Amino acid sequence: MLTRERQTAIAERLAENGRVLAADLAGAFAVSEDTIRRDLREMAAAGLCERVYGGALARIPAPPAAPLARRRDIDARRKDALAKAAAPLLDDGATVFMDAGSTNAALAGRLLADRRHTIVTHCPAVALALSPHPHHKVTLIGGRYDAETGACLGAQALGEVERLRPDILVLGACGLDAAAGVTAFDPEDAAIKRRLALASARILVLATADKLGTTAPFAVAEAGALWHLVTETGAAGPSLDALAAAGLAITLADGERC
Repeated sequence: MLTRERQTAIAERLAENGRVLAADLAGAFAVSEDTIRRDLREMAAAGLCERVYGGALARIPAPPAAPLARRRDIDARRKDALAKAAAPLLDDGATVFMDAGSTNAALAGRLLADRRHTIVTHCPAVALALSPHPHHKVTLIGGRYDAETGACLGAQALGEVERLRPDILVLGACGLDAAAGVTAFDPEDAAIKRRLALASARILVLATADKLGTTAPFAVAEAGALWHLVTETGAAGPSLDALAAAGLAITLADGERC
């Protein structure tokens, strides 16, 4: 059996049972436990499972994203609480790229009145949320508009972001996990996020508790590359502890910091 075939079979067992043991897999596939451990390491690196002592656990997939126009009305109070907690983290005078997303749009409406930012975004909803705040300089990046992500995507948008070097990237996360990092559902969206993550001095993520410990298909950035996470008090648990261990600062929406 080829490595890819064996890993596919392991993934099927994970999906069915939620967990696998290296010893059982070695017997089932007539290979050494070292071979199975190597398979599980590769699968974990690809975000397909979570390595634990003696085997692996299935990862929790992030729930499919609704179009941005619909997401803005879902859990609006929770997202506003995150936005209120995150606004003071943006330095006065900073150049900030605000990624697409309903929580980021909430942050755009919560920016502090006594600070001036240069805001760049490829999300029209973010730009519109900034319209009551004319003291900020706002640049809207163009491209093909995608209603699902609420962002301008494609070659034009990617070409424009390649010239940017933001002080802070407010990165949208479809899933956030200590091992898989930030992940996204759309490959074009993920490509823009990856480019911005590499070019930005600091990365800030706002995420509701339900996104922690989940993964989407396309990798964006490792958890250790993040500067700061703003999430909810209800997020406390193993997923949040693992993210804190990765080295990022964490602010809870009630103001408590880890």
